[in-house]
Amino acid sequence: MRRRLIAAAAVVVAIVVVIAVIAITQPKEQEPITNDERLMSIPSSSTKMTAALDAFRPVVLSDKWQQPVPMPGPVNTAGGEDSAFITPDGNWFFFFFTPDVSVPAELQILDGVTGIWWMQRNGTSWTSPEKVILHDDLSLDGAQFVLGNTMWFASVREGNYGEIDIYTAEYVDGEWTEVKNSGEQLNVEYDIGEFHITSDGQTMYFHGGVSDTADDLNIWVCHRTDDGWSVPTIVPNVSADGLEGWPFVTSDGGELWFTSFSSVEGYQGPSIYRSVKQDDGTWGDPDEIIANFAGEPTLDDAGNIYFTHHYFTDNSEMIEADIYVAFAR
Repeated sequence: MRRRLIAAAAVVVAIVVVIAVIAITQPKEQEPITNDERLMSIPSSSTKMTAALDAFRPVVLSDKWQQPVPMPGPVNTAGGEDSAFITPDGNWFFFFFTPDVSVPAELQILDGVTGIWWMQRNGTSWTSPEKVILHDDLSLDGAQFVLGNTMWFASVREGNYGEIDIYTAEYVDGEWTEVKNSGEQLNVEYDIGEFHITSDGQTMYFHGGVSDTADDLNIWVCHRTDDGWSVPTIVPNVSADGLEGWPFVTSDGGELWFTSFSSVEGYQGPSIYRSVKQDDGTWGDPDEIIANFAGEPTLDDAGNIYFTHHYFTDNSEMIEADIYVAFAR
């Protein structure tokens, strides 16, 4: 999802101009945006991909998980579903959606449906997805992470310190509200990319930042202090000479998951890796777990791996994106 926000940030000046011109015509209070509206926003010409049509089906390289399948339920469409996050108890599920992946990010901001969506578990099924409304003017929101009743997310909007800022929102009385910028330290001094905070709220892992480039991402770690966060350091043994990012830490703190390019011959694009915490507190050598255009992992406490899978043609043209799951054995 960060890729789409980066695309938006590249034209942030144009977005601000659009906001200035158009926002005055937008209502200050938005009605809930339903799943029916999401489905209606998808162009009729869009192709809904299936595993049978997929030239690069994701593959599990470990016997601890079943082979991946599209996530059951009302998430996947012929549009783009991306950047999944599931709470440890498996009861809240969030994802980014845009109806047409071919539309530039600076235009997605205008369609009314692109952004963060969520649903809740209802017994053995899921509620109908709804859009999370986080701004009463134009914004492009995504890269969400939830800890307790607090959602952290990235946004392109007016009033940012930089091109993309991290914000927080609170779940109060059934609504996401109290939206606040997370501050200058994270958004300017550290300029964090996609991130994960451990379940105790004390440690943050992230990629990007002022010391990284698009061609050389590393995973950094910092710790909560009395006045913010400590100076970040690169995570040893995880960040190597590749492109490591999109970190996720299991709720017990024992596993660090991330995305990098495949190291196994015959597989294409990004893969999902796992590093296990050692007795001395360091992270062990990463293992490649899911290959073939698999990225941005998120796990529940049952060990099920939810991730983004992008469908590509043989000539490297992206068709759409879905959320997949590899169920724990």
